[in-house]
Amino acid sequence: MKKFILSLVLVAMMGGVVVSKVPAFEQAGGEADGQATPIYGIRIPRGYRDWSLISVARIGGNVNDIRAKLGNDVAIKAYREGKMPFPDGTIIARLAWRQVSSDENNKVLRSNLQRGISTELTKVLLSDSFVAGPATNVQFMVKDSKKYASTGGWGFAQFDDGKPADEAVHKTCFPCHEPAKERDFVFTRYAR
Repeated sequence: MKKFILSLVLVAMMGGVVVSKVPAFEQAGGEADGQATPIYGIRIPRGYRDWSLISVARIGGNVNDIRAKLGNDVAIKAYREGKMPFPDGTIIARLAWRQVSSDENNKVLRSNLQRGISTELTKVLLSDSFVAGPATNVQFMVKDSKKYASTGGWGFAQFDDGKPADEAVHKTCFPCHEPAKERDFVFTRYAR
């Protein structure tokens, strides 16, 4: 667990590097070609990459990615106030990148150790430093209790390389979130 937390700290510290590895549509402010997702009709929100950080996560196994969870002002206010259910207008974004080992970071950390600059962080990270690699997708949850009443008040969206994922992908969103009904269908907790 300690290694995981320290790896996330390193990823957070390298945030500027991550931006350069996202698809061009995200670098340009997150505007794709304006296509809406099937089922929910959601488009990529303007400026979402400037939203505040809610939390970070890592999924292992075959998925093997690092995720940043961002929220618009409505979402962040609700998280900070512990307001549930989330109010209409809440948007939560999930940006995911393939987790890759960083030879560059590992080289620097090992060099520091060889020069006698040894910290607890250096020792733990020597096993492997991971960073965000290629972007995999971006997802959104949009709260509108009337428009999305049949799915707990939430609309869902996934975009791959700036294009909406197909209807089959979107049909899996709400069933996946149903176990989190007690938390207004949201898995992500606010990292304080």
